[in-house]
Amino acid sequence: MATGNIDTVLFDFDGTIMNTNDIIISSWQHAFLELTGQEGSLEEIKRSFGERLDDTVRRFFPDVNPEDVMEAYRSFHYDRFAESISLFAGIAELLERLKSEGYAMGLVTARMLKTTKVGMDKYGLDRYFNAVVSVEDTANPKPAPDPILLCLERLGKEPRQAIMVGDTKHDIQSARAAGVTASVLVGWSLAVPPGERGGSEGPDFVIDEADGLMDVLSGLNGQGAMEERNERA
Repeated sequence: MATGNIDTVLFDFDGTIMNTNDIIISSWQHAFLELTGQEGSLEEIKRSFGERLDDTVRRFFPDVNPEDVMEAYRSFHYDRFAESISLFAGIAELLERLKSEGYAMGLVTARMLKTTKVGMDKYGLDRYFNAVVSVEDTANPKPAPDPILLCLERLGKEPRQAIMVGDTKHDIQSARAAGVTASVLVGWSLAVPPGERGGSEGPDFVIDEADGLMDVLSGLNGQGAMEERNERA
């Protein structure tokens, strides 16, 4: 059971638990082809992962009506979303283990609730997540702390009780700003290349496989329990 100081795990959605990479890339390339006649930079698209959609629209297409870009992106995206997504390897087993061990879980995403729910319904994820915060829920999205803090409020938890798991620098920055105990980057991230995962701006931990998160939690809770015992001694 989750008996240590850390009893709450917050997850990002896209690129973290759900493999939406291909449909996001394809949707942007469709928009680029329709509006400019040529594909966009794949690396720039990957680096945009985790941003709020309207922010990326303005950056990618500064001279195009944002509504036209949204229509080109969303019409392609929505029609193909459900059939294009899948859970990353080991995620189903990880969520089941976290639940069985008594961890509270929250989902903090820059995606709209409508399509987030499509993915959750497809894989029955409602039974794992006690709170969901989507891009509609806060005025300031990640990397601001607001979405994480709202999710913790809905869970009835404090930042010190939680860790945040994500695939972008926005997730890491938001975790740090919110004051959670640790930030965890998934090793299958496309948004943060291996060479950019270290340093003071990097995550506290990187996991190469989903079940690596249990080792992180074990280590953090073991350290926390030891520190607590030392304080009482």
